[in-house]
Order: sequence, then structure tokens, then C-alpha cells
Amino acid sequence: MAKKVPHRLYLTEDQMPKQWYNLRADMKEKPAPLLNPGTQKPLELEELYPIFCEELAKQELDNTTRYIDIPEEIQDFYKMYRPSPLIRAYNLEKALDTPAKIYYKFEGNNTSGSHKLNSAVAQAYYAKKQGLKGLTTETGAGQWGTALAEACSFYNLPLTVYMVKVSYEQKPFRKTVMETFDAKVIASPSNTTNVGRAILENNPNTGGSLGCAISEAVEKATTTEGYRYVLGSVLNQVVLHQSIIGLESKIAMEMLDEYPDIVIGCAGGGSNLGGLIAPFMQDRLTQKASPRIIAVEPASCPSLTRGKYAYDFCDTGRVTPLAKMYTLGCDFMPSANHAGGLRYHGMSPILSKLYHDGHMEATSVEQTKVFEAAVLFAKQETILPAPESAHAIRTAIDEAILCRETGEAKTILFGLTGTGYFDMTAYNSYLNNSMKDYIPSDEDLQKGFDRLPKVNA
Repeated sequence: MAKKVPHRLYLTEDQMPKQWYNLRADMKEKPAPLLNPGTQKPLELEELYPIFCEELAKQELDNTTRYIDIPEEIQDFYKMYRPSPLIRAYNLEKALDTPAKIYYKFEGNNTSGSHKLNSAVAQAYYAKKQGLKGLTTETGAGQWGTALAEACSFYNLPLTVYMVKVSYEQKPFRKTVMETFDAKVIASPSNTTNVGRAILENNPNTGGSLGCAISEAVEKATTTEGYRYVLGSVLNQVVLHQSIIGLESKIAMEMLDEYPDIVIGCAGGGSNLGGLIAPFMQDRLTQKASPRIIAVEPASCPSLTRGKYAYDFCDTGRVTPLAKMYTLGCDFMPSANHAGGLRYHGMSPILSKLYHDGHMEATSVEQTKVFEAAVLFAKQETILPAPESAHAIRTAIDEAILCRETGEAKTILFGLTGTGYFDMTAYNSYLNNSMKDYIPSDEDLQKGFDRLPKVNA
């Protein structure tokens, strides 16, 4: 009789990766360079120093170093909550009556309730090592802000967080947790910055966006001596740090003599997805294997599935460098739905390039279908997922149902990025049938496309 795969598999501390994997090193065609918005020339390293820590700036522009050592201090911090478990969803498989094997990598075992701490500790560590006085950042659903507050508290670094106003109002206890770790939390857009005041003057009732919050955080960092800005997604450096997720997943699956036919992750800015798929995408790029890789985004903010592949600002205030990515336009204001941290107008340049070159797929899903999947998953697997994570769950369920219909016993791996215990307003909306689906029209999206910056070829 075949030995049953355990429900949960944890690596030992000795088995944890000691290096991050830089996916760009194995891309034959690299992501397009960041551009100085004034000169439209590729950014030089020194131009990033006023915004980012020096070591993080180097990681941002490094296209060639395949593996980067994880400093011992960060490894020790990781050991407080890592390795995270790889879990076989036996009960979900049974409920779906599918021949598919469903695995998920659970990243919710820390106070932030998400994968975000993997990069937060790295960015805080490098800031402290450089001798900076403090940091600024933005947060959408609040997971990144919480994670960075944890990390900055550990390294005794002051932190100012600009939280997207709609999430600030929907999730007041996220603010409380950040303040527990000594962070200063400001609803964005705010009247504390020039760009915030300008956005409010133009649209006083706006619920804000990640683009708005980024603008405010960058302005605060660049006008405060000894401060730098840090970002929880999109950037190359963040995808690099999050590769710990995929590296652990691959090691665990090898221990089980398994390999995924399909890898699925939710997609907003791209950090969790990029981290999860990193070693499996490496196999695709080096032609060692060919797993299907699926990015799942909200239908209300569909940058990959309906966006333009073009240079755009990473923020609404148009103060950041230009990145070539799939974008809805930096002026796009997502609806105040419950997609949380996935409400960003653009996608990671790395993932955008991989998608553009046909190495991965993308799909978008409406939020009622997302929460239908979240409730089913919670009942079968006992974990209440974050709305962001539930986007991946939705597509994993759909793929498992397809396996039932075709009789194919595929192996599915998805990322469970975090827990939904601060998202009860959203769950309540779904359960009392007041949740509505919003899908922007082509006319809505065209407004953002029309204002994309003009960039010379």
C-alpha cells in the first residue's frame, strides 16, 4: 500500500534556503530598465540612493547574479516564523471529488498574517545597517504595513505608513496592530504632503489607491533627512526576497517526490506570485520542466488581462521612476471593493515581461466568486483566507474541477498568502448578500491609457 503524503510538511531549519534566487539572471530577455522620468534614460545606481537603501538599490538593478546570500541576521529572523508549511488539501480534494492533488504554501504564520514579512525584515535590516534614521511606506490592505512595522520595531527604526483610505476605514484594527509596533499610520491621500493635498483637491471623496499612498510615502522620505522609502511589492528587490517561498516549496515537493503541473498565485503588484513561482519559472526558462503558471487578479483591477504593456509611473503623483509593465494607468482609481492588496494599477516588471513573452498565463475573477471559494476552503481546511489569497484558491478550485471533468490527476500548487481575520467586513458583506461585483468598462480603462506618459522608443 502506498504511503500517504502527510497533511503538513515542514522543512528543518538546516534545510531552509540560505540564498535568495534572482529570477532575472535566467531570463534571456531582461525586463526593460527603469527610466528617469525627466531624461527618459535608464536609471543609474546612484540615482536610486535618495529613495532606497544602497544595498536594496543594488539588488533592484542586478540582472545577472543568480543567487544572493541571505545575511545571517535575516536568516535568524526568518527562523522565528519560517519555514512555512506545505500543506496537502485532502479535505478540499474530497469535497471537490477531484483526482487532482492540491498543495498550498501557507504564509500566514506571523503577526502580519501574510508573506510580507519576508521582504520587510530584509529591507529594515539593510536600512539599519546603513545607519538610516527611519523609513516610510504605503500599505493597501494593511499586511505590508503590519509586516514592516514588526521589522522596524525589531530594529528600532521609526516608520511612517500611508494606508489607502478605503482600507484604513474598512480595517481599523490593522491600524491598531501597526501602532502596537510603534508605526505612525496616516490615511492616504492626506493633507500631510503636497501630492496628497493635490489629489484631495482634485477628488475630495476619493478612497485612495496604492499609487496615491506610494506618492505620499516617497515625498515624505525624500524630504526628511536620513529617511528612505521601502515598498512591499512590484519592485525587483521584493520579488527577490519573496523567492524564499518558492524555494522552500520546491524543496518540500522534492521530498514528497512531487512536482506541480500547475502553479497558481494571486497577483496585485506581483511579490507573492513572483516569489512562489521563482524556482518553477527557472525550470521553464532553462527547459528542465514546463509547469503551467497562472496569475489571478481581481476583475475590478485587471492590469495583466486588460492593461497595456507600456512605461508608466509607479505612483499617482508621477514622482517615481518609469517602469515598463502591464498597467491600467497610474491615474486609475480602483473600486472600493475587497480585493485589498491587489488594488494596484501595475504589475511587477519581471512578471510583466514573463507574461508578455508567453511564459505564464493570467486570469481575472469577480469578488463574489472569490469569496464563494474562500468560504468553501475555510470550511474544508479550517483556515480563513485573506481575500487576496482567495483569488488563487478560486482558480485552484476551478482547475481541480476541470481535472474531475477530464479525469486528469494533475498536481496543483497555490500560494495561500495569508489569513483573513482582519477582513470580516468583507466576509460579512458576502454572507449577507450585499457584496457587488464591479468590472471597469473599456471606456473607464481608456481614460487611464490616454494619460500614459509619452516615452521615446
